[in-house]
Amino acid sequence: MGEGEGELAPRPSLTVIAGPTASGKTALAIELARRAGGEIVSADSQQVYRHFDIGTAKPSEEELAAVPHHLVSAVDPMASFSAVEYQRRADAVIEAIAARGKPVFVVGGTGLYLRVLLHGVLEAPGALPSLRAELEALAAASGREAVHRKLAEVDPETATKLPPQDLVRVIRALEIHAQTGVPASEFRRAHAFAPDRYPFRLFVLAPPRDALYRLINARTQGLFARGLVEETRALLAQGYAEAAPMRSVGYVQARAVVEGRMSEAEAIHDTAQETRRYAKRQLTWFRKEPGAVFLSPPYEEALARDVAASAK
Repeated sequence: MGEGEGELAPRPSLTVIAGPTASGKTALAIELARRAGGEIVSADSQQVYRHFDIGTAKPSEEELAAVPHHLVSAVDPMASFSAVEYQRRADAVIEAIAARGKPVFVVGGTGLYLRVLLHGVLEAPGALPSLRAELEALAAASGREAVHRKLAEVDPETATKLPPQDLVRVIRALEIHAQTGVPASEFRRAHAFAPDRYPFRLFVLAPPRDALYRLINARTQGLFARGLVEETRALLAQGYAEAAPMRSVGYVQARAVVEGRMSEAEAIHDTAQETRRYAKRQLTWFRKEPGAVFLSPPYEEALARDVAASAK
């Protein structure tokens, strides 16, 4: 049973629209929700933060007004926000939407958020500040490889999946081992995602690769044309240099422009390239999701065919 499942009966059925960035999720979901009189719950780990608007490609004011949206601009950028906290908030929003008798559409490309919402997750042990400080000091003194070697000694499986440069996740794996006495890889298998917290249909938008890359390139050009560099400059001036979304693709490159480390042309090229890589990772994630129905454009026609096939 997924975490919190006992509080959700009877559970509303969810229509989930997922897929890589720039694939058309927002437009399709708004149209479907508008026709059905439904409401949208975002599953985007960057759009959840306030003030970071252009670089996260949030829905426009017109789109937000067309259909009620939830969990967009809901969290202070300096606040800690996890997948488990997303699950808690999304559960509350879904319950309220269902109480109003409205259909629920969940829309986004953050695979982990969707997975914990649909299948649940047992929260891992909390941080160990003393151990974390010790390991960070070791990395500073002897290099991240020294911390990675510690992980390889107790959890070689996780170590092979994480490069030494990924210090945050390497330390997290060591924290889990320190508190549970088992490797993080083993802990995660033993506490795997449970099936079906909600009844749902999961549709993954999957345009042809060349078409998707054209959409990504066009979106990237549009973000910079709409003022991503100026937005980033203002956010830095407001004290958001260490905010989580400032580390996301687009803001990293725009910040480099603000700080004189990149030209805008270089930033646009790098943002598009990194976004294409991210889209590839998103599709790889969604291919592992049980029950996912992949749709090729035109999406509404593909949905109609799926509904017809399901009715047979």
